[in-house]
Amino acid sequence: MSDKNTLTIDALDSSINVATESKKSVAAENYKLKLAVNTLLEKSKSGFFAGIGLVIFGGFWSVLSYFTQDALPGPLATLTVLKEMLSDPFYDYGPNDKGIGLQLFSSIKTVLSGFLLGSLIAIPIGILMGASTICKQIFYPIVQLLKPVSPLAWFPIGLVVFKDTGMATIFIVFITSLWSTLINTSFGVASIPQDHKNVAKAFGFSKMRYLTKILIPYSLPHIITGLRLSISVAWLVIVAGEMLSGGAGIGFFVWDSWNALSLEKVISAIIIIGIVGLLFDRIFTFIENKVAYKA
Repeated sequence: MSDKNTLTIDALDSSINVATESKKSVAAENYKLKLAVNTLLEKSKSGFFAGIGLVIFGGFWSVLSYFTQDALPGPLATLTVLKEMLSDPFYDYGPNDKGIGLQLFSSIKTVLSGFLLGSLIAIPIGILMGASTICKQIFYPIVQLLKPVSPLAWFPIGLVVFKDTGMATIFIVFITSLWSTLINTSFGVASIPQDHKNVAKAFGFSKMRYLTKILIPYSLPHIITGLRLSISVAWLVIVAGEMLSGGAGIGFFVWDSWNALSLEKVISAIIIIGIVGLLFDRIFTFIENKVAYKA
């Protein structure tokens, strides 16, 4: 074959390769575009249905306000007060007159303190319960005994032990946020497949290597699920705890607003509590999705 024919074939092959790569590139771009459009449509669809839900809720709220002859403030009156509260959320005119931003920050700080302390206790004990039958037999009855106890029942004990209402509130958040994390961690560790354990034995993993390479990675999705449930419980408990302890926090703000006969502020605080709880859930759901195994 002549050099001229060889060059012609090489040029043809090159053209075919370029065309093929171009088609692959176009197909990849089309796929990405299609994926982006589908994602946008799904989010739009979710937003649309969420909007319908909010309209239905607002309509029901308005009807209820009408039948109570405005004893229960309607959406418009409540949103007007909420707007005023958010216009200056960080004012501080004394111990019993602080902006909603400062009250919210105080509650979040208390919740995170109790939640983190609870997690530091719950995760190691959950690992022990899941990894050891003896530890499970020791701790499981205690968990089942204390888990159903109402959060408010712990408040007097916290006062006796710590002699401080703030610490007592952190204590009830701590004690009630333990259980979901502990139980989910224990379940995650206990459900590690025997094949994983056999591989660790075959390669002679040390206890630390087994912990970091198999136990924690496999049980991490369950741990994050437990943390997500625990933060929800902690945020739920804080309102009741601060109503008892007083002084500061979103729960105290709700109680103080009720005493001042300002239902608009009470409902506004409820809306803020719900939004913050939703944000906590979304954060841990995002982390949960990142560490979950994909099929």
